[in-house]
Amino acid sequence: MTSKSKAHLAPLPRTEILAYWVLSLGSHLYSFYQLHRFSKEHEAGLERGFQLEKGFVKGLKRDLSDFEWSFWTEWAKKSLLWSLIGHGVISRLTSIFKPKLRVPALTVYGLLAASSVLGIKGVSVLLLHVGLSFSVAQLQKPALSWCCNLLLLSTLHIHPLQEIQRGWYKTEEEYYLLLFSVAVCGLRLISFSLEHCWSPADCGGAVQLCWLFSYTFYHPFFYNGPIISYRDYTEQMRRPAEECDRVESGVIYLVLRSGRIILWWCLAEYMIHVMYMHSIQSNETYLEILPPWALGGLALALVQFFFVKYLVLFGFPSMLASMDQLVPPKLPRCVSIMYSFTGMWRHFDAGLYRWLIRYIYVPLGGSRHGLLYQMLSTGLAFGFVCLWHGGHDYLRYWALMNWTGIVVENTLKSVFASSYIHSIVKRNFSPAMERRCIALFSALSTAMLILSNLVFLGGLHVGRIFWKRVFIQGWSNIALPMLAFLYCFAQIGLEWTSRPP
Repeated sequence: MTSKSKAHLAPLPRTEILAYWVLSLGSHLYSFYQLHRFSKEHEAGLERGFQLEKGFVKGLKRDLSDFEWSFWTEWAKKSLLWSLIGHGVISRLTSIFKPKLRVPALTVYGLLAASSVLGIKGVSVLLLHVGLSFSVAQLQKPALSWCCNLLLLSTLHIHPLQEIQRGWYKTEEEYYLLLFSVAVCGLRLISFSLEHCWSPADCGGAVQLCWLFSYTFYHPFFYNGPIISYRDYTEQMRRPAEECDRVESGVIYLVLRSGRIILWWCLAEYMIHVMYMHSIQSNETYLEILPPWALGGLALALVQFFFVKYLVLFGFPSMLASMDQLVPPKLPRCVSIMYSFTGMWRHFDAGLYRWLIRYIYVPLGGSRHGLLYQMLSTGLAFGFVCLWHGGHDYLRYWALMNWTGIVVENTLKSVFASSYIHSIVKRNFSPAMERRCIALFSALSTAMLILSNLVFLGGLHVGRIFWKRVFIQGWSNIALPMLAFLYCFAQIGLEWTSRPP
């Protein structure tokens, strides 16, 4: 919902802002403490039923129930961290001694690194996708390219093909790595295909294919993103070395960014050592008996861990990309200062957001042709995101909730921007009171945003239990205090985003 422009956001008294900060931080810390107490009180039961292992610190257990964190942590220790370091070394050496060979060297390295992990058969699948997508793109028909790439993505869900690909690997984790690689590769192929359809390159087909290989197998972004468009990738990688920012390629930048990533990793590990939120969310019995403050702590811990996790997962690849003259998408913004569905999509995964805007939302009309086209464009963008993530039933509900949230926010924004309503607001509310009303509406939006994120992170059973306990059974003793604290969060978010850049 949201928002007025930064220039028109009314300031509030400093004491009021300080009160919002105190209540926001206090509610975070107290709810986390209550969740920590519940985790320790039920540690034995959680250890029997779920994945708790000996922690890095003596006397603490470690919650392994978050598949994504455990998966990428193990792969980082096995090979990915070392192959990313190798990419950085090769990039620096070629930049210093043979700048013209930097892109070909990184392409070959990315292809070899992928082959070492996925095997020849896994890389052959990717090469087949690249070849088919490239061939169809030469026809310069956007609709045909979309059909081709959607069919290629749909192969991820064909059961007989899944069983064949599983047979290529000794472990399930290796097969999952292939799935993730193909899914992210699909976004790159769509980007290349549409860019070529809209603005065919002057260079020959062989040169285009080489750039597509470079884009597809660029190692830092290969497995998990973040996403950057084909146009941005090629333009930035073609820049002469003297045009790049020397400061960002220096040792100081490397040390500072690495230090930040290590701190984020330590924070994520600390959270799963002292709060077993992922194990608790997996059991409906524990969700039903959680005290109210611990229930709120669970919701906050789940979304905050998701935020910190992606600071790590996107942080190291983005650092390497910056040293390669690329401009990676901004890292996720803290979820505690997100006060709208629109803001969440715009600032959490900025690369995916820009991809959706450029290749789905704008070509379908976006906001240029009225509210109906805007709703349709947004709905199809969420439909694609749902399909890309796997199309499961909980993802359909999550996509529907996000689409509804954005449509409601944009509708209300249009209503309050109309001259009639705007004049009524100006006559009856001071600028400060207008901002408080915005924060109140944003608190309601944030509540639904958190609920949708819980569905995405934990499944339908988590969303259903939170809805029942907070809004049905606890509408007076849980929902109202929760909205009061979310109002404080929204005010902090408005204050934060109103700062000059």
